Amino acid sequence: MRIYITGNRGQLGRALAKALERHTLSGCDLPELDITDGSELGASVASFAPDVIIHAAAWTDVDGCARNPEMAYRVNAVGTQNVALACAASDAPMLYVSTNEVFDGAATEPYREWDAPHPINPYGRSKAAGEWFVRHLLNRFLIVRTSWLYASGGRNFPHRMLEFAREVRDGQRETLSVVTDEVGNPTFAPDLASAIAALIDTSAYGVYHLTGTGYCSRYEFAREILRIGGYEDVPVAPLRLREFGRASSPPPFAPLANTAAASLGIALPTWQDALAQFLRPAS
Repeated sequence: MRIYITGNRGQLGRALAKALERHTLSGCDLPELDITDGSELGASVASFAPDVIIHAAAWTDVDGCARNPEMAYRVNAVGTQNVALACAASDAPMLYVSTNEVFDGAATEPYREWDAPHPINPYGRSKAAGEWFVRHLLNRFLIVRTSWLYASGGRNFPHRMLEFAREVRDGQRETLSVVTDEVGNPTFAPDLASAIAALIDTSAYGVYHLTGTGYCSRYEFAREILRIGGYEDVPVAPLRLREFGRASSPPPFAPLANTAAASLGIALPTWQDALAQFLRPAS
């Protein structure tokens, strides 16, 4: 299969390249190609003639999106429109990587694939707009929502928590505070990539929730990171979202339930097991 991956140098893009290495791969990323340039993207896709396009490129800085919602829309919505149009021109199905932040977080149980999106921040709105373009421009598509993605390399929540814990232990930081009322599913990028590879093979088009199994608060996630990383003695002060000053307002309770993919036999490991796999080799 010939697979084109946007954002192929990002944390998910690299994991996808490894999970799909038996296929013929191509793709794009900044700075060589900007998905907001529809003509350049279309030419790149057409020259490769893919059987499927995985759209993993996005502006995922949620606070940056809150400060510049126009740019968020340009990248995450218009960029996705361009990818969908390139899919249509190449007669190739599209897999779009979306987010739990398309929901408002007012639920009392994990969101299912058929629940109606209702984003409350610019990042979520831009990703929901991307979903709209995919649904309305294509007949063959996979929308994969995920949550709290992390991987080796780059700066992510586990790395930040371990960095802050070292600073507390060394006396460079007084406290480590983490919010207790933001709940989601931590997801290890290689696990998501493997699930996406399995999903593509099914050609069962639709909407899917692919995350680490189970959910937790940011506080619980941080405590588990420190426990596995050898910093269990470092105290973590609980904090409420309203006390944590940031540009974006994340959905407070937005874990996703994997119902559709599980019916196909596709599920990710528990978030605890995945985190242990991620941290233990480096600890």
